Amino acid sequence: MTTYVLYVLAFVGFFISFFKDKEKTKQALIKALKSMENIMPQFLSIIVIVGLMLAFVDTNTISSIMGGKSGFLGVVFSTVIGSIIMVPTFVAFSTANTLLNSGAGYAQVAGLVSTLTFVGIMTFSLEAKYIGKKAAFYRNFFAFLFSFIVALFMGVVLG
Repeated sequence: MTTYVLYVLAFVGFFISFFKDKEKTKQALIKALKSMENIMPQFLSIIVIVGLMLAFVDTNTISSIMGGKSGFLGVVFSTVIGSIIMVPTFVAFSTANTLLNSGAGYAQVAGLVSTLTFVGIMTFSLEAKYIGKKAAFYRNFFAFLFSFIVALFMGVVLG
């Protein structure tokens, strides 16, 4: 229901914008399409990777590695994987939904998504270049700890 309300609000806002200033609305649509064009290769590659993973890895395997019964080790595995992998945030949330539907536990998925969005081992060298190695290390370290705490908290609250 919420989705329909948001679509209606988007269309109403679009029509108001279009009647108020047609040129700015056209420019905004062109920018949006260019932005979508830039995001699409990343998005499609992640969809293919997740699709292949789900094709080769059955739900029992996902449940054993990241399921609610995998416990503390499942949270550790999820947070470590999330720290290493680099995906856009909007892909992380759709991946989380797919994992939950495949039998993954709430704590494990919360740890994965939290580290995907907060921790960046793959981008550490770039980050260290701008803020320094020590600051980049501490930022990633504390983000990892925070993500782990979030995962445990979500496991207790939702599990």
